[in-house]
Amino acid sequence: MYRFLLSPRWLVGTVVAVAAIVVCLMLGTWQLDRFESRVSTHQENGRAAAASAQAEAQPLAAVLPDGAARVGTDTVGRTVRVTGAYDGAHQLLVPGRTVDGRSGYYVLTPLVTDGGRAVPVVRGWAAGEPGPAPAAPTGQVSVTGRLQAPENSGSGGAVAGGLPAGQLGTISPATLVNVLPYPVYDGWVAADDAPAGLTAVPTVQPQGGDGLSLRAFQNLGYTLEWFVFAGFVVFMWFRLVRREAEAAQDRALGLDPVLDTALD
Repeated sequence: MYRFLLSPRWLVGTVVAVAAIVVCLMLGTWQLDRFESRVSTHQENGRAAAASAQAEAQPLAAVLPDGAARVGTDTVGRTVRVTGAYDGAHQLLVPGRTVDGRSGYYVLTPLVTDGGRAVPVVRGWAAGEPGPAPAAPTGQVSVTGRLQAPENSGSGGAVAGGLPAGQLGTISPATLVNVLPYPVYDGWVAADDAPAGLTAVPTVQPQGGDGLSLRAFQNLGYTLEWFVFAGFVVFMWFRLVRREAEAAQDRALGLDPVLDTALD
């Protein structure tokens, strides 16, 4: 009954079906590997962030040795110490920032180091709309806090512009260069000790920087899709084989519908 499987037509069809199944399984496995890699990166970054938070503060110059150094997933959340003088005249309020589920704003004050390059320091967060903020200390100060990555258009609350004077939509060197008269380090520092009336800002992972982003779950979705395609090919092949076998059995019993139609 299944001798038809040895015919050239069925041999070619079977080879094509097997090839399609292999390709689907390979693509599905590749997507699964991508998902597992992103999950692994997420876990490693989480452990690194926890270790950095517990480690002793390092001088910022040791973490970002020069003006070209960039904040990466390996340095986000690292406790740093920086010395300089606050530039209260250029203090900025950063609206649309959420802490503990409440909307509010950051108070950002540039800390100018001896080398002339400034560190954007978020001294704290306050709930509600931007309003009067505590004045920054004067004179030479030493600030300890957690290094944060520059914000971008995908960061929560970040806006491109259209804000009143004295407010900043996105904390990044690209936006600060337009409002500050001196160069700045990459990223920013969330001070551990917030002044009265403000709350210390928790470490913020960059958009997708922890490895577990929307793209990771897209990889998982593609994995399921490719495996479903492989299962569909198997299902269709068995269905066609069964239909052909039933047709061959009918012909053996003289029940060929095509032949009956011709005799009528």
